Amino acid sequence: MRAGDTAVRASVAASDDAPPLTTPRDPAREAARRELSKSMYHEDDPSWFQRALDTFWDWVEDLFDSAATVTPGGPLGLVVVILVVLAVIGLLWWRLGTPRREPTSSAALFDDRPRSAADHRSAAEAHAAQGHWNRAVQERMRAIVRALEERALLDVRPGRTADEAAADAGRPLPAHADRLRAAARAFDDVTYGGRTATRQTYQSLAALDRDLETTKPQLAAQAPGTGPQDHQGAAG
Repeated sequence: MRAGDTAVRASVAASDDAPPLTTPRDPAREAARRELSKSMYHEDDPSWFQRALDTFWDWVEDLFDSAATVTPGGPLGLVVVILVVLAVIGLLWWRLGTPRREPTSSAALFDDRPRSAADHRSAAEAHAAQGHWNRAVQERMRAIVRALEERALLDVRPGRTADEAAADAGRPLPAHADRLRAAARAFDDVTYGGRTATRQTYQSLAALDRDLETTKPQLAAQAPGTGPQDHQGAAG
């Protein structure tokens, strides 16, 4: 046997007997973390929005699957139920119209600047000419109430609301009580309820205003203690 062969075998034998090279667990984990945190490994990762969207759709899918398991007919039955519910909602919306929001305030009808009925009518007509129907409705309602105060059919009461004015005026003017309440409701809707008036809304109040000018009151219909002579106050 040659000397070179002997040296190689001795080296192999020595390497076989030596323990393998090992790295402690914690440093190895830290090294792997640092390596994987490099941007080159995350260039194709989805964005946060895409991850959130995927999570949402996974939730919807799980919800749909859960509902389908308890619905007769499985997924097809669930689709039919959803379509029926949507059809019922659409029918109710068509029959009842847009839900009305109740007025959120009972603030006074007039502000601190006393004006005549003629002043309010002029302001209402100016707003109507520009298509500002909300303001036109507000001013026309004020004109109606101020005109009734000027005729002593309503007492002059600071802080009166549109609903209170309509209720008070309905006693000496019972034939127009319903229209007065409707006018007050229109005023509240556009002022506090967030609704939008139309030309027709304004024309209804204008017609009521004209009719009231020629209507004779029924003072005998007033309850004791509610007549215009029982309350006196400053102009609103």
